[in-house]
Amino acid sequence: MPPQEEPTAAKKKTFKDYEPGFIHVDVKYLPQMPDEPHRRYLFVAIDRATRWVYLELHKDKSAASSERFFKHLIKQCPVTIQKVLAENGKEFTHRFCATGERQPTGHHPMDKLCRDHGIEHRLIPTGHPQTHGMVERFNGKISEVLNSTRLDSSWDLEQTLKNYCRIYNQHIPQKALGHSLPIIAMKQWQQSHPHLFNKLVYNLPALDS
Repeated sequence: MPPQEEPTAAKKKTFKDYEPGFIHVDVKYLPQMPDEPHRRYLFVAIDRATRWVYLELHKDKSAASSERFFKHLIKQCPVTIQKVLAENGKEFTHRFCATGERQPTGHHPMDKLCRDHGIEHRLIPTGHPQTHGMVERFNGKISEVLNSTRLDSSWDLEQTLKNYCRIYNQHIPQKALGHSLPIIAMKQWQQSHPHLFNKLVYNLPALDS
């Protein structure tokens, strides 16, 4: 089955109407480090209800990299993923081709992976980038972190991004969560809706451990 288009803003439910398991995914260009032969790409996933974030760096933004990222996300996410909302890039869909827009084929690796795991694959509506505003705002924060940090190597870049992900999930209150933390929101949802989860939610070790 081909992916479905996400409803436009006028038809969408409010934030409070969603349970954990609706994941937004996107890809961000990263700056090329002095010791890298080419730039890498940051794959980002955010749970709509809890703002919990998972990210990985990949050497390209191909369909194969997207598939690897999503397989890892499924294993790492404490919530059983029900829906995923993705951009219209070739790493996520066959929606666009040389002749323009077409109906998604349903044969893209992302389509197959979602189908195999019973996940509904959605795409943002063309001409409505605000539908993906949550992950775009997170990517903007990533840009701020990278612009304010001295990065001399690929290791510096990767550790900076991994550390920020941990800080974001465990130490930065989110206005959309009533100024609570993503990890706390996850734990609260697990207490009230344990059937939505496939593993125990726990805090990661401190950054200086």
